[in-house]
Amino acid sequence: MVDVIWHGHCCFEVKGEEITIITDPHDGESLGLPVPVAEPDAVLISHHHDDHANGRKLFEEPGVRVLDSPCHESVRGADITGVKAYHDPEKGERLGPNVFFAFQVDGIRFSHTGDLGHTLDHERLAEIGGVDILFSGIGASSQPNIELLRPRVVIPMHYHVEGIIFPWFRMPDVDDYVRGRPHLKLEGNARTYSKEGLRGQLEYHVFKLM
Repeated sequence: MVDVIWHGHCCFEVKGEEITIITDPHDGESLGLPVPVAEPDAVLISHHHDDHANGRKLFEEPGVRVLDSPCHESVRGADITGVKAYHDPEKGERLGPNVFFAFQVDGIRFSHTGDLGHTLDHERLAEIGGVDILFSGIGASSQPNIELLRPRVVIPMHYHVEGIIFPWFRMPDVDDYVRGRPHLKLEGNARTYSKEGLRGQLEYHVFKLM
């Protein structure tokens, strides 16, 4: 059994029996969101834009592994792969690099797109491997990559929520994104998953900040 907790934007906490992983930590205040509170063993940072990385200082404690570049690592028995990718279709010329993370916790394969801005090629797909649960931004490149990765559950991220401070542009609405797709709107920001429960058809799970 693995607990998944959404701390808003692209920050998720994945808690297994032996390891806790945090993805793309924001600091809360700069986004108008609650400050993420967790005790991770590993912190995964897809790229260094503030809304994805300025919360790393909250978790940089002795013994915590911070991974922010392409890698193949093992942390407390969890295999973590960081795949080199880009924030835009021009191979990062406009917005820079992006690391697509894939990791396994208690038999469940997770992937986190970060701000992936292009369609994954065969080489990257082979490096990522199978995906059970995909944390995915809802930009233009999301649907082609979902079709290629074939996860059982997609958890949307990087969308507009009430009160968020995001001055660069108006982020898309998740309701528009999941409309017409099989989806489940959760009552809270946490859900427990098991490998056995991930054998059905693709479903989108929309978390709600508490």
